[in-house]
Amino acid sequence: MATAADKVLVATHLSDVYAPTQTAAIAINTSKPHAPFPPSPSDDDPPQEHANYSSFFHSVQTGVILLRLIHNGLIIELVSLSTETPPIRFVFPYTVLPNPALFLWEGRELHILAVTATGSLYRLVVPVQNPHQLWGTHMVSNWCREYHLKNVQDYVEALVQVQGTHTVALALTDGSLIRLDAEVIGDKANPDHWTENVFHHTTFLTSITSFLHQGPTEASHIVAAASHPQPTDIGHVWTLSRDRTLRLWTARSGCTSAKTLPSLATTGRELTPSAGSSSNKPNILLDPAPQKLIAVYEGPNVLVFIPTPSSASSGGFFQVFSAFNDNLQLIETFEASRESAHGHLQDFAIIGGYLHTLWDRQGQAAIEILNIPMSDVATDINRIAWRVALYPYEPDLTPAYLDELLLTPGFLTDTFFSAVVRPGVFSNYTLRTAIDQYRDACLSLPGPPPAPLTTSYTSLAEQIASIVGCTVALTRDTQTGALQHERYWISLKRDWEGFIARCRNIEHSARWPLALGIGPREEVLIAERERTGALAVEDLPLRLHRHLRADLGTESQFAVCEIAWSLRTRMGARALRKLEGRMVDLTQQEIAFPFADIIADTAARGGFRDALGEGAESWLVGRLQSVSDLDAGARLVLDLVGGFDRAVKMEEDEVELLLPQRASVHTRMLAAAYAAHSVRARYDFVLALLALLVFLAGDLGRWDPALLAEVFAVFRGAAMLRYAAEQPALGAPLRSAGAGAGDDADEIAARLRTLGVSQNGAAGAAAPAPALFPCMLEQICTGQGDAPLPVAAHAFLDMSGLLQATSTAHAARLEVLWCERLRALGFLDAARETLEWLPRTPAVMYVWAKLWLDVGRDADAAGAMDNLAGNFGPHNALSFEDADALAALLPGGQLFDSIFGFYLHASSMFKTANLTDYEVHFARLALSNAPSEWDTTDLWHMVIRGSTDLGYWDDAYSALLSTPHEQLRRDGAQHLVHRMCEEHAIDRLMSYNFVGVVDEVESSLSFKARNADPRVQPYYSRILYTWYVTHGDYRNAALAMYQRARKLAALSNTAEPAQFFALAEQQLEALVVALNALALLDQEDAWVVLPLVPEPFGSRQPERKRRKLTKHVPEDKFSGGKRDSEIVKLSDVVAEYTLLSAQVDLIRKDPDLLRAGATLRSPESVVLRLVQTNRFNLALSTARTLDVDMTDLFSHLTRQCLRLSRNPDAVLAEDTTDWLLTDKVTSWAGTHSDRGWRYLRQSLERHDGPDVDLRYSKVVFETITGLERASAPPPWLIHRLEEHHPEWLIRACMRFEMFELALELTLALLRKAESRLAQDPPKTAMSTWLPYTLIDQLLVATNEQTQSELSKRAVELRRDLHLEVSNGSRRAQKLSSRLYQEL
Repeated sequence: MATAADKVLVATHLSDVYAPTQTAAIAINTSKPHAPFPPSPSDDDPPQEHANYSSFFHSVQTGVILLRLIHNGLIIELVSLSTETPPIRFVFPYTVLPNPALFLWEGRELHILAVTATGSLYRLVVPVQNPHQLWGTHMVSNWCREYHLKNVQDYVEALVQVQGTHTVALALTDGSLIRLDAEVIGDKANPDHWTENVFHHTTFLTSITSFLHQGPTEASHIVAAASHPQPTDIGHVWTLSRDRTLRLWTARSGCTSAKTLPSLATTGRELTPSAGSSSNKPNILLDPAPQKLIAVYEGPNVLVFIPTPSSASSGGFFQVFSAFNDNLQLIETFEASRESAHGHLQDFAIIGGYLHTLWDRQGQAAIEILNIPMSDVATDINRIAWRVALYPYEPDLTPAYLDELLLTPGFLTDTFFSAVVRPGVFSNYTLRTAIDQYRDACLSLPGPPPAPLTTSYTSLAEQIASIVGCTVALTRDTQTGALQHERYWISLKRDWEGFIARCRNIEHSARWPLALGIGPREEVLIAERERTGALAVEDLPLRLHRHLRADLGTESQFAVCEIAWSLRTRMGARALRKLEGRMVDLTQQEIAFPFADIIADTAARGGFRDALGEGAESWLVGRLQSVSDLDAGARLVLDLVGGFDRAVKMEEDEVELLLPQRASVHTRMLAAAYAAHSVRARYDFVLALLALLVFLAGDLGRWDPALLAEVFAVFRGAAMLRYAAEQPALGAPLRSAGAGAGDDADEIAARLRTLGVSQNGAAGAAAPAPALFPCMLEQICTGQGDAPLPVAAHAFLDMSGLLQATSTAHAARLEVLWCERLRALGFLDAARETLEWLPRTPAVMYVWAKLWLDVGRDADAAGAMDNLAGNFGPHNALSFEDADALAALLPGGQLFDSIFGFYLHASSMFKTANLTDYEVHFARLALSNAPSEWDTTDLWHMVIRGSTDLGYWDDAYSALLSTPHEQLRRDGAQHLVHRMCEEHAIDRLMSYNFVGVVDEVESSLSFKARNADPRVQPYYSRILYTWYVTHGDYRNAALAMYQRARKLAALSNTAEPAQFFALAEQQLEALVVALNALALLDQEDAWVVLPLVPEPFGSRQPERKRRKLTKHVPEDKFSGGKRDSEIVKLSDVVAEYTLLSAQVDLIRKDPDLLRAGATLRSPESVVLRLVQTNRFNLALSTARTLDVDMTDLFSHLTRQCLRLSRNPDAVLAEDTTDWLLTDKVTSWAGTHSDRGWRYLRQSLERHDGPDVDLRYSKVVFETITGLERASAPPPWLIHRLEEHHPEWLIRACMRFEMFELALELTLALLRKAESRLAQDPPKTAMSTWLPYTLIDQLLVATNEQTQSELSKRAVELRRDLHLEVSNGSRRAQKLSSRLYQEL
């Protein structure tokens, strides 16, 4: 075993491993009636997450488990330090007495034994699931078993000593002891059965002595208790009371031996001790708080510590007793170390045969180890000495150190923030508690709170950076009005110092040591209130660093190191910071001059010698003259920085085969902390060596240039490691905002479970994000994580490769991999900062390209990848080192054998980042360099599709026509057409001819036009129409738009006017465009053919008869499974347009018509509706186009004209804008009645004629005569009918008893016939014809009329007609005779 002088303490914060609200909390109930509420915490209590008591438990099955008593004794927490199992908490109803214990029962259950202050003994049974997941939140039946103590009051104040799963002892304040033994341990169905025995320390003799010598009543108060470590069959209990009386209690007899211990150390042995001896009776009682003052080890032997707080020589002394035969026999007495003076012993234990003591030195833990085994104490007392193990040096954030930090360039806020969030300085819980206290203090100030105090934040780091200093404002001088910058910076610095002081105060409590423990390899563990640590072998850099800081001296071979450290110390903080900044700048630059000249220039410009006093400079010169070989001494310093201890290396080789593949988070955090301490020590040494080189700048011309280059290379590696070690986890998410925002239900429930409602859970509710060093350690040392801390840390530093460089002009493989791992883990800022240290070799530029890709600098990344292309192929000029570094970064771990392979990789890299532009760029380059035998289908597909998606239409079209793959060209054409349509690049699409794939373009557009929603852009029907028109295919163009109109018609079945009008307008537009396209064809060929499909239910259909093209096709000659087709002619389209236009016009006037769906379905109903609304112009044109009978139309128009004649005002009061008040009608002369009759006359002339048998004129005549018999019809109407249908006119007059007009018309008809006969005599018989029957009927009808019923003119006309008929008969007879004779 290594000696204690080679040990060092390393610790990590528990809240950096897991968040308090991340743990599962299980509430424990009590069966006691009227149980009191737990006491409220006071202001003097430590923070709730800081433990009051801790203990370690270790077994092969479970590993190391830490038991913590937190929240002022209300919660017991179990933390697995060896596995990834999340912690679990048990919330008790009342305060738990010290000291609860944890045991493993039968290898499958964990038993927690705890006693509360209300007198309840609990046994909590936690099933062990598996070695990787120790426990869960699902418990077995009867897992919580409560036993009520019978021999206690309602409130118990006692010290609990749990001897095992079957025995618990309670040491009371009156000196008595209650022993509880479990006769039967319960199971899932049965409770435990306990027996109680009360033992008192008083006997008859001691009672008399106590009566004669009255002492203080609290002297018997037991402050310490111990039993033999498990497993054992010794059931004794040893106690120590405040009067320093050590007692032995047996299971049956109670107190069987007592020994009063001295208050001061007295060497020697007591051969025959007597019970109750009162010699050297102390006058000062021990502290009443429970303490660890007794330890029992094999023998059984008892080791007791007696504190001497007033002594200046030590913190106390130890006495070793033998408990043979149940009697206490003093063996030896020895004092603690001198360094323990004014310290407080927290715990001690015999580990590996050696005594280990845990001291609290003003809030800092220290372990002192006895240099000889406990078995040799009695025989070799004179050789007793103590070795102290401390934590490595960490600067305390005092105001003086903060002022030193401000010497470096940078903003005050950034400097202080970086110092606060540095890993290991303050825990997440410390920072969260401090920022909550700071925010509450700011909110208590008068006036409205600043905005940062009421803002939500996503991380704890963001919250700190935003809130601290937010109350400080830049003000102006009241007299001059100038901005008071100096006052602002002073106030801001004071605010930050106040916040840091809060953090230091909380962290001081967090680092309070509590207990010692043993790990799986018998390593010493340490528990603090909020940290856990381990005792590890101290490597050489840490040991030398500790010795040089304490001026303890070093070995002679490290003389140069000691001189350099002395120079570093004497330079002062300002000069050292300046030198450090200069060295960093030099190392990050490209070196173009010898290092000796650079150092000389730095020394001349910096004036670093001036920082040394004359005496210090002379002293350093003298010391340097005493060194025979400075070159060898400098190389030894480099070996110190970049090398490893031989003992550590040997231990690493021994355990290499025993290491597990994965360690717990806690173990990795400890190993990372150890590595970080070692890195800081190594960095200080190499910086001191650089300071020495600057001091020797004048003599460096004789030094080996390779040595100087190696110094800077090692400094670069140490600086990169130091920077990484100081990078915090700034991305830890917050569960909710702490700036007054409402807490969500999950967080409130979590706080209730952990009784943490009073806390502000603004930050850290989720699992904390690990810092950079632990993440890198996990990535690099996957098989070394659970090794001894020095082994894991040194393996990590060795495998990082940063301390192995010999020149700053190169970037080795491991150095580049370090930067790549930083980038891959998401530490982008750290990766950028680290890459700045390395020269821009091809491997470094590759990492730069990937980093730029991650941060969004796409153009820079693409440019870097373009420049890297020349490093591949058979003719590359890479050096071996550059080739090895670059190959380690590439897929497969080897260089690409051609530039084509690299371009493929670059294209896929940008594809992964969803950067299509550069993906296409490198795919094009790959195509230009592709081997002839390579299948380039995927590359062409990537170029075509990528260019299309980017909107590079010309490039996509060019690639489309250039690809040799036919199927790819067709698929690409479809995609290109669709994307151009979606991006409204129609003009550009029409400019492409798509040679060879025109049919693909047309089928693609046709498919979209048929299936896409015509209401949604892009309007594929219009695009297809434009394509066909551009290519001169007017029939298909018309078909596309007509199909669009059909689809819009199917969608127009809606009761919403706005939606209907929008669809109808588009439908009308489509029909007009289709008409125009068909009009460009020959009229004989102005038709289109489209499939006949079932019409959607409820759609508005044109009322025309469809023509089926396949109606008469024989089924036996052609397949009957084909869909029928429909022929649509130009006239059909015109009819549909006319009908829809009329429907739109009507609905626009009366939107309620939409709800009466069948009202406007037929053309007749549309025309009738137009007539009813006096829309005669539109009604006439619509009826004419749709071939609708206009009888009702002219009848209604005639009635309107009659009304105009009778009462024009009434007609004008109606809507007559469509016929009577048009521009054309209003320009006519005459009255409104005259214009109306003229409009009727012109309408008849336009729409009525012999082709329709003048039926509309007849309707007008009948309407007039039927309504106005007193007045004669208009002469023009009579003349129109008389010219073409005189017989009908005569009959109509007879029907309406207009005999005078009938006689006049008949007479005129006869005379006209006679005149025609006179002018052109007939040549044959039967060549002339007159309606004699009608004439006879008229004569008979007029003859039946009385003389008074006929007018005078009618009588005359009848006489003339009778005469004309008689004369005509005679003329006809003569004509017949003449014709007969001629024959």
